[in-house]
Amino acid sequence: MPTYSGADATPLSYDDTGGDGPPLVTLAGGSGRHPAYLGDLAGLGRHRRLITPHLRGVGRSPLPADVTVGSFWQQAADLERLRRHLGVERLRLLGHSAGTRLAVSYAARYPERVGCLVLVTPPVTWLLDVASDTDQVSERRRGDPLFEAALAASRQGLTRRDDEGFNDFMTRVAPLGYATWGPAEQAHAVLGRFSYAANRAWPSVDPPADLARRLAAVTAPVLVIAGAEDAITGCAPAVALTKLFGDGTAEVLDRCGHYPWVEQPQAFRRAVDEFLDARVKE
Repeated sequence: MPTYSGADATPLSYDDTGGDGPPLVTLAGGSGRHPAYLGDLAGLGRHRRLITPHLRGVGRSPLPADVTVGSFWQQAADLERLRRHLGVERLRLLGHSAGTRLAVSYAARYPERVGCLVLVTPPVTWLLDVASDTDQVSERRRGDPLFEAALAASRQGLTRRDDEGFNDFMTRVAPLGYATWGPAEQAHAVLGRFSYAANRAWPSVDPPADLARRLAAVTAPVLVIAGAEDAITGCAPAVALTKLFGDGTAEVLDRCGHYPWVEQPQAFRRAVDEFLDARVKE
């Protein structure tokens, strides 16, 4: 597995599909989830070169002794080192869920080095004062016993604060992430183990208070993809995120929850491919 030197010179690992064209750096979410759950992003990796870092404390990249180095704000400096390692002028970034926090942090710190941003089902209430619509999404699922059980587990929270307890919790709440809970969704939900230590490190540094304002300096095109039935992060806040950028657009996918490439693969690929092909310069 290839490695690059992080901001503190620690060797950090990444996956490389070796596809054609300029690299698209894909950032896993889960605040500490192994990127295996991204798969090839509905075939995106068969046609484009995907670079997927193993973030601090996940997979083959170690968790630093100073856990603040594993925060999403600090790991933006790792991405800048990755850009240099790849030998590209600007990074094309695709982040999913919590991974969008890292993508946004990189954009705020290095706006001139951003080639484009694709932000998939981003949680943004930490960044914007926009009311979430997850309650309305959940209300539409009322009466589904599996969804109700997952919602109850979410409200109960962790029963053990370690890797086993965290992964057990994420398994129990998994149905919240999908518009339906069929065989494909169930198979996907077990991919990518979570690291409790990496999850705890992720928010260990508060981003600057003016982070949202800084994003106005990002001139690169931004695509936000939201699921109309996303009971985890909601839809309305994700769409509102586009207003922070000078060139932001949103694509809302119907009958879709938190994992668009699994639930609506064709619509997801269309949105991403059209954006990269038509809006993003080499």
